Amino acid sequence: MASKVILSADSTCDLSAELKERYSVNYFPLHIILDGKDYLDNVDIKPSDIFNAYYEKKILPKTAAVNIDEYSQHFKQFVDKGYEVVHINLGSALSSSYKNACIAAEDFKGVYAVDSCNLSTGIGHLVIQAGKMINQGLSGAEIATRLNAMTSHVHSSFVLDTLKFMAAGGRCSSVAALGANLLNLKPCILVSNKDGSMSSGKKYRGKLEKILPIYVEETLGKYDNIDYETIFITHSGIDQSYIDLVKKTIIKIHPFKEYHETIASCTISSHCGPNTLGILFMTK
Repeated sequence: MASKVILSADSTCDLSAELKERYSVNYFPLHIILDGKDYLDNVDIKPSDIFNAYYEKKILPKTAAVNIDEYSQHFKQFVDKGYEVVHINLGSALSSSYKNACIAAEDFKGVYAVDSCNLSTGIGHLVIQAGKMINQGLSGAEIATRLNAMTSHVHSSFVLDTLKFMAAGGRCSSVAALGANLLNLKPCILVSNKDGSMSSGKKYRGKLEKILPIYVEETLGKYDNIDYETIFITHSGIDQSYIDLVKKTIIKIHPFKEYHETIASCTISSHCGPNTLGILFMTK
């Protein structure tokens, strides 16, 4: 009989409370260092707190990975009770969390760290798949192997309303941010499903209500093998009317079985800024 398996993930998977409960996900929060204080992502600090700090004090947080000792203690509590553990990490290009989880896992039998090669609910897709496999009775080793084969099937991208936060965090120049603002450009950020790294895609021009439907149509139109089981509409805090507009556009193209609206964690939101929105889905 296969060992019982615990499903664990970095807090950056950005699943809703309902999905976290449905699949019995054990989150481990990354650290957010803001104004000299250490917070736990989405536990005692929210994206709105980060935005307010920037607008009021012109400061942005630093993010810190979960360290080896923290992962060790996290895994040990489950292993000591006879469980296997599958832990899904933020993409290795974005954080040392995956490396640290792997080192911690070496001290235990039956602990498997998985590089999601993604961020936000791109990770969330893999967490859901893992939850389904646990319910099917698969072992931790088999689940980890299957998840590693799935990473290239997860597709994540976001449209940014402003480049101010990217510039403040050193991810683009202040000149580029000013130019985008003056020209009313909304860049699309693409997430590589090879390691989770981010790159700049198409630059849309105009207001969000105009460009978001175009972004959805073009993004979904790239693939003819989409898995229409689940799609995430993930944002950093945006008016509900934009979310409804995006969902309406998706339904017009092709309905999905499940739609989930989630707010991105502080780790993600601190780089992208407010009014960022993306769609995240899988292909077969």
